[in-house]
Amino acid sequence: MSDLLRAPAEIKYAEELEWLESIDDGPKPFSWRLSPKMVRLFILGSERSDGLDREISQKWYGDRSFVERSIVTLASDRGLLLIGDPGTGKSWLAELLSAAICRNSTLVVQGTAGTTEDHIKYSWNVSMVIAKGQSRESMIPSPIMTAMESGAIGRFEELTRSTSDVQDALISILSEKYISVPELDSEGIVFAKPGFSIIATANSRDRGVNDLSSALKRRFNFVRIPVVTNKKSEVEIVRFRTEELLRRHQIELEVPPTLLDVLLQSFADLRVSAAAAGSDDEKLESALSTAEQIGVLEDAVLHSNFFGERALTARTLASSLVGSLARREPEDLAILNKYLHGVVEPRSKEEGGSWPEFLEGGRDAIATLS
Repeated sequence: MSDLLRAPAEIKYAEELEWLESIDDGPKPFSWRLSPKMVRLFILGSERSDGLDREISQKWYGDRSFVERSIVTLASDRGLLLIGDPGTGKSWLAELLSAAICRNSTLVVQGTAGTTEDHIKYSWNVSMVIAKGQSRESMIPSPIMTAMESGAIGRFEELTRSTSDVQDALISILSEKYISVPELDSEGIVFAKPGFSIIATANSRDRGVNDLSSALKRRFNFVRIPVVTNKKSEVEIVRFRTEELLRRHQIELEVPPTLLDVLLQSFADLRVSAAAAGSDDEKLESALSTAEQIGVLEDAVLHSNFFGERALTARTLASSLVGSLARREPEDLAILNKYLHGVVEPRSKEEGGSWPEFLEGGRDAIATLS
């Protein structure tokens, strides 16, 4: 695993999954590797009341009911659609579910404007077709078809980014549970095996790009993942991801709790400002999600390690925040400048601590980008 830039969940947590499977005596739907209760435990982590001989780490932070509804959906014959703002952990939850259920989270189709039916059905190896003709050997199955044939979970990222033709093709797969291959006479239909399902994700901000038809909506159970606003949960998520980052890069650098509080409070302030804004021009383009908080902190940690004094400072954190959130110029810079003068400056005078240095670092970053 050490030679992989990013190991999928089934490899990263292989030891946990093997151990859970060895002690799992619960009923398993279809060909699932773990029972629903163990899938939930793998994702949300163990508690003392579970009575396990070892601790299972929590990997996704959110309401337990979202995970349970997702698991129940996948145990039925319906698809699962995870909807939410960017950075709310939809893809990570989909990956964890796939890893726990079928030990394969890599059967993924990425929805874009260029995604075609071939990407969710099949295509052909042209050189083999020329040499030997069309056959199963010369056919290239899509990740969705591979999931169907193996009774596994197929994933479709950014479903609303794909065109209506692709979405319509998905309807027949979810309804009929087979893919017709008219080019092959004797093997002209590929049937799904028990356990096959699809987890799709969609960003709520993409509404209106390629809206789902009512027919496709009926084939999915919807689970809406909200932005995490609970401070305790955010602290846990950011700390969990930061510790992973430090281990991956073998960095020995402490993130002071006071600076973590500054980061969380800054995002909370900016969310309040965005909620009160009268138009999109008065809002940051950023969704201000927990994932973006992690990105800001990651940028600051790496900058401190490579170019700083190997100690995270409020100045570096402010610079990373401005650099990460200022995506439109001059609109976002004006919003951040207003925040620094209207909120951070009074707070730095009243509370002191890390806020004066944070204010100074933010001002310098804005001046550099302006």
